[in-house]
Formats: sequence, C-alpha cells, structure tokens
Amino acid sequence: MTEDPGVATVTAARDGDQRALDDLVSGYLPLVYNIVGHALGGHPDTDDVVQETMLRAVHGLPGLRDPAGFRSWLVVIAMNQIRLRHRDHQRLPITGPVPEDVADPGADFVDLTIMRLQLSGQRREVVTATRWLSEDERELLSLWWLEAAGRLTRAEVATALELTPQHTAVRVQRVKAQLDAARIVVRTLERTPRCPELAHIVAEWDGVASPLWRKRIARHSRDCARCERCGRDLASVEGLLARLPLVPLPAALGFDPATLTGSHVAITQVTSAPATGGKAGLFLKGALVKPIAAAAAAVVAAGIVIAVLPSREEPVARAIPVAESTTSPPSTTSASSVPPSSAPPTTTPTSAKPVPPPAVPVTASVKKGVSTWNFDGVGKALTDVRAGWYYNWAVHPDGVPTPPNVEFVPMIWGTKFTDDATLARAKANGKVLLGFNEPDFPDQANMTPEQALDLWPKLAATGLRLGSPAVAHSGDKAGGWLDRFMTGAAQRGLRVDFIAVHWYGSDFSDAAVGHLKNYLAAVHARYGKPIWLTEYALIDFSGGTARFPTQAQLAAFARGSSAMMEGLPYVERYAWFALPADKPGTGLYTPGGTPNEAGEAYRAAG
Repeated sequence: MTEDPGVATVTAARDGDQRALDDLVSGYLPLVYNIVGHALGGHPDTDDVVQETMLRAVHGLPGLRDPAGFRSWLVVIAMNQIRLRHRDHQRLPITGPVPEDVADPGADFVDLTIMRLQLSGQRREVVTATRWLSEDERELLSLWWLEAAGRLTRAEVATALELTPQHTAVRVQRVKAQLDAARIVVRTLERTPRCPELAHIVAEWDGVASPLWRKRIARHSRDCARCERCGRDLASVEGLLARLPLVPLPAALGFDPATLTGSHVAITQVTSAPATGGKAGLFLKGALVKPIAAAAAAVVAAGIVIAVLPSREEPVARAIPVAESTTSPPSTTSASSVPPSSAPPTTTPTSAKPVPPPAVPVTASVKKGVSTWNFDGVGKALTDVRAGWYYNWAVHPDGVPTPPNVEFVPMIWGTKFTDDATLARAKANGKVLLGFNEPDFPDQANMTPEQALDLWPKLAATGLRLGSPAVAHSGDKAGGWLDRFMTGAAQRGLRVDFIAVHWYGSDFSDAAVGHLKNYLAAVHARYGKPIWLTEYALIDFSGGTARFPTQAQLAAFARGSSAMMEGLPYVERYAWFALPADKPGTGLYTPGGTPNEAGEAYRAAG
C-alpha cells in the first residue's frame, strides 16, 4: 500500500519547497478524491469539491502549526467542503425545469470503484450496496471505508465528523448495519430468476436506489422464505475492505505533463497565496478544463494500472507501476524496483519465438449444459466449460455473451411470463422451449397442474420443441405433480416433447451417481419420453439449512454423473447447477471465469 507523504515533506512544503509541495499535493490527492467520491456517489460536483479542498489546503498550508496533523487537517477540510456542497445543493431554488443534477452513470463512483479495482464477489456487492445509502450515511461511510482500508485512523474519522470516538463508534455501527441491509438488497435484486413476489413489490420502482426502497426490499427479503437465504454468508465488511487500495484517479482527470516543464511555485511564510506555477500552482490558474488534474501529475505520469492478486477467497486489488509509452524517454529506474512476478517486459527478445504446437480442437458435448446467470467472466467460463448448451431461466440471454456453437435455450419461468410478447421473444431466441420452473415449490413458479395445463397451449403455440414443467422432486411418483400434469396433458391432447426434471442428492458418497441414475430410469419408465435434467448437483436440504459437499466430492460426482448420463440414450441433455461460483455452494467457475476443482472436473467430463 502506498504511503502518504511524511512529516518531512509537509514541513518542507510549508517552508516553500516547490518539489515537496508537488509531492504533497500529488500524494494526498487520491485520498481526498476517494473521500469525496464515496460521499457524493460520483456526483458531477465531485471534481469541484476535490479541487476546492486542495486549493484551501495549499492556501492554508503556511499557517499549519503541526505538520504531523496534516492528514487529519486535510480530511476536515474535505468534509467541510462536502457539507457545504450539501447545504448549497439544498438551498438551490428551482425556477424552471428540474435540472438533471444526478450522478452521471459514466462517472458513478460505484462503477469506477468496481471497474478500477477489478472487484468481484462480496467486495463488488459491498460497493454496489453503497448506492442504497442516504446522503448522511454515505458521508460517514466515506471516512470509515478508508479507516477499514487502513488509510485513516479512528481519531481522524472522529475529528472529521466532529464527534467523540465513542459517538463515532455508535454511528459507524449503525451505518454498517444499513450497509449490510443494502448488501442483502443487492443480492435479492440480482438473484435470477427473480422472486415473483418481489417482482410485484418493485413493479412501480423507478430503478433508482434509495433508502426508502432499501427498507421495502430488505423487509421482503427477511419475510420471504425464498429470498431470506440472500442474507446468509455475508462476510465481514471490515475484512472485505481491508487492504483495498485507493480508487485511482479517472482518465478524465488526466493532463499533459509537458505543460509543467519549467514551471515553478513559491510558498513562503509571508504569504498564503502561492504564485502560479508548478503542479500545485496549476490549481490556481483555472486554465485547464479539469484544473484538479494538475496536482495528479505524479499519479498519472507514473502510469497506474490495477492488478488482481489471485486468491482462493475474495480477490484483492493493488496498483502496480507500468512501463511508460513509447514516446516517453527511457526509464533509468532499476529493474529490481518492481517485483519480477508483476513487472511487464520492457524489451522484446531478438531471438525467434518458439512455434506453439497446433491447437487441438475442443469438442463440446451436445448433451452437457449449464444453468447460469450473468457474472464476471461468464463468457470466458461458457467457452471454457465445453458445454453444448445453457439456459438462465429467462427467454433471452440477458447480457450473457453466447459463444459460438453453444446453444441458448429459453424458458417460460412462470405464470407472469406467458404474455404474447414474452412468448414471441422466446421463439426468437431459441429452437427449444423449457416449461415452468419448479411449479411444485411455493417459492418458485408455484402453480397447480391445472393452472399449468390451462396455460400450456400458449407455450405450444410457439411451435418450438417443448419440455414439461421441471419439477423439483418426485417426478417418478404416481399422483405427484408431474404425474398429474402429464395425465392432464394426455387427456387434453396437449403436446409435451420431453420431460424436464431437477435432482439434488443428499448423499455425498460415490453412491450418488447410482441414486441419480435410478431416478432418471424411473422417470423414463413412467412417461416413456426423452429426459432433460435441467438442474442437478449435490446439496443436502434435510437439516433445514443447505449443506454442501467438498470440492473433491463435487468433482468426483461431476465426473461420474456426466459419464453415466452420456451413456444413457434416453437422457437428451443435462445441466449442472450452476456455472458461477460467486458464493458458497456448487458453482463451477469463480468470478473472472476461472474453474475451481469441480469446474475442472465438469469441463473434462462429457
């Protein structure tokens, strides 16, 4: 983690050392940018507030009595400017059309943070959740965030908030509770397919995150048997934020370092108005479209990129130096200043590169598929897993990039998706149509066989090859949900081209493959139709809370079950639940599109 300029730099800058002033401004600009960015949520005023903060610090530096307290003093200035901006914003009279005074989506600090730090998993969820906080909550979070990341002390946070450390602790705990509630909201909304009851609740929501809708959605998540699980396995916020670097300055704040050539600035004890010149002096000229960028010279000119350190837990981002562009003069920095593992090559070897062996075509199994939702690296994972098809419980890919030779299969999830427009969209996106999803479960499609039968002609009218509703269990039982549906379909003369079922095994031993085979054989014997196993894995639900197998157990089951189903002629297709492994469970690919042990086994199978 980059260290802030020390006391010696502050003292030298206060005493008029131009280079020290440049280092001081450049060194603290990212800290101020992060505080203001988080507090204002990336509002267009962010740049102006950061600029005014740094201007006031430069002007007031000659009067600073305690150089050791510079950072705390600077943070207080930043918070005062944030509050001033809030007050001015509230006092603005509206005499004409309502101004679009909202965060520019392209400059949203949440998006910048996720993109520039390459966040995924629960770290991404935490950052996304900040959108749901109130103005006051974000103001406090902007400071505590940096405390958790090791950039500020609790004393500095308390001073900036004008509170005692004890009162600050209380306020922090309240904001953390609201942030955790917002994290659950993010999970609940991102879950696919969306809970039908939640869909009804948010039908009138305008899509803009707010504390009011946070409360409504969080309340639903607590009370809903299906969505309640979104509140499980939340990692500690402190642990997620620990060791995170500051969000680098955006490219929009860049400038031409050549404009600094030959410029100087003088600060003396006599005046608090520095002469224009130098990196810091450019703040005072106002000649640049983004004057603040001048103080970022050391940050931008150094060339900052973000690298994600591989980890079995949440990835931790860090900034590393990169080689300058070809137009820059050669660097005289010792090669040992950058670790060999992260340093990019600075020269091109003159020797001929070895010719790689011819690529071996990878043939995907026509049968093997995956269920998935959109996640970081989904396109890479879909290509790598060697599946012939996939689905996402929807009628369109919903942003999932479909690789060549991989078929997307649409689904009509439940009652609310049987309108003509949705059915037409399903027809346009596939050749096969999956019926209702787990209609025998209250927290899924939740339909009686009669309700499904009444709607079935609309699905059949698409002309697509049509699979039965996929029951969660007991597809082989006489008098079960699926049996009643198939009996009714025969009586009404309705078309069902294949049987879709789900299966989750609670026995994690080698016998699991045999249990699955017996179930599939029984389903086929009852209906005599091809079978699609559209969800399957090992999960034990018998204890009330889901229990998951180890990666080794999942890998063994993935290999054995795939080989078994590839050899069963009546099993047309099967799909593992699920492709993404962004939370504990049975997923195959971690964020970024990297297979875990089970993912490697499933990739090699089939």
